[in-house]
Amino acid sequence: MKHGSAIIGLGVATFLVLLAAGFAYDAAFASHMWVLFFVLLISVVVLLRRTTFEPALVINRSAYMDEPIRYGVIATMLWAVVGLLVGVIVALQLAYPELNIEPWFNFGRMRPLHTSGVIFAFCGNALLATSFYVVQRTSRARLFGGDLVWFVFWGYQLFIVMAATGYLLGITEGREYAEPEWYVDLWLTIVWVAYLVVFLGTILKREEPHIYVANWFYLSFIVTVAMLHVVNNLSMPVSLLGTKSYSAFSGVQDALTQWWYGHNAVGFFLTAGFLGMMYYFVPKQANRPVYSYRLSIIHFWALIFLYIWAGPHHLHFTALPDWAQTLGMVFSIMLWMPSWGGMINGLMTLSGAWDKLRTDPIIRMMVAAIAFYGMSTFEGPMMSIKTVNSLSHYTDWTIGHVHSGALGWNGLIAFAALYYMVPKLWNRERLYSMRMVSWHFWCATLGIVIYAAVMWVAGIQQGLMWREHDEQGFLVYSFVESVAALHPYYLIRALGGGLYLAGALIMAWNVAMTILGYQRDEEPIGGAIPAMQPAE
Repeated sequence: MKHGSAIIGLGVATFLVLLAAGFAYDAAFASHMWVLFFVLLISVVVLLRRTTFEPALVINRSAYMDEPIRYGVIATMLWAVVGLLVGVIVALQLAYPELNIEPWFNFGRMRPLHTSGVIFAFCGNALLATSFYVVQRTSRARLFGGDLVWFVFWGYQLFIVMAATGYLLGITEGREYAEPEWYVDLWLTIVWVAYLVVFLGTILKREEPHIYVANWFYLSFIVTVAMLHVVNNLSMPVSLLGTKSYSAFSGVQDALTQWWYGHNAVGFFLTAGFLGMMYYFVPKQANRPVYSYRLSIIHFWALIFLYIWAGPHHLHFTALPDWAQTLGMVFSIMLWMPSWGGMINGLMTLSGAWDKLRTDPIIRMMVAAIAFYGMSTFEGPMMSIKTVNSLSHYTDWTIGHVHSGALGWNGLIAFAALYYMVPKLWNRERLYSMRMVSWHFWCATLGIVIYAAVMWVAGIQQGLMWREHDEQGFLVYSFVESVAALHPYYLIRALGGGLYLAGALIMAWNVAMTILGYQRDEEPIGGAIPAMQPAE
């Protein structure tokens, strides 16, 4: 990074933020500007001291621009631990309401901190790091734009900090997703456009004639998320020095826009981008070609065409017109086919290499991730059917479904990709401990199964209690009784989340020791392979 220009830019930004804090339109905006001021001030001090956070014992520099990717790997692990820890706290708050600490650490503010921390901080950094890694190696080209990639990385971290502190301070647009306020949205838009420039520019200057399929998935995720973000967050601020703004949409139109955004954020941020990971890292770890390249192309075009229409299935039995609800349901059911086509393609890539499941816990983690992808993409279309949705809607069944996909699919494939990249990025022979990878796999898998299963049971019980009525037509159970009945399920849910967090902490230690250059002496997983005996 060019320190001189960066220091001048940060210095000017710090001064302007200080002015904004002084002339703020409201107290909430002033508080947020002070947070930003201290973040920028620390950045200026770090650059003035010419301090670098380059990890210790760094490595030979390749023809590729891997320094930002190393930072991305470390950021991914950091935000994974933070996001999962907040999730466990939120789960305990539901079981024990006295853990809600007013005003900053109550459930209403911690819940969006958890969801955004896992989705945008953990998964977002995983997508940044892996996309920059994959596009260089499949294009045989260095990242386009030089230091622009550093702006993307640090700009995205600034967005995460501003959004997270905004949630705790109660500074959001107050809509379905508790999105950050207008100035944070605007900053993310600038960073995201820079991300598109870096990624697309690298593809355009590639030395390979063919664009590998993983890059198609990454590119669709970048472009579509940009469109979703801009349209969903169209708003007019009341003042340039205040947090208050008015959305461009209202009523049913606002609900439809938010679920068009929400479902396609799942479809492209948490599905298309992570399929890019699957199509690169599974063949590399298994040392096998993609099972069917033709199927991967069909998978891509069918997925991106169908997913964009499925959002209305979140609004069954609301004021949304019935034809729009039915349209969302139909496209959701059709989504099952391309989704399972991708799952089959990923699993069949292991043809001829299934024996590695016994000895390679990273492959095991990848296979489990693809299996959870297949399960979630079957359960989602099933839950979009109106008769099923009448029972599942607004219940913890939906929570179980979301977490089986987020923890099982997104979490495990991201962790496996990091395990693959870390030794190569830091020029290590292997990971510090493959045994710890195996421990991580079993902690995570057991945690997901406990979490999802108990939420399925809790959700179905909720739905049945809410709809049960006596012979006179009166409800049998009050809402409070249905909440009280869920207490043991919430305790078990916290246990499942705690196991998943424990796995992430094991990984963080494993990755840190690998970066520092340590290796643990271990017997091969699965036992020593017996020597071949001559035929008699």
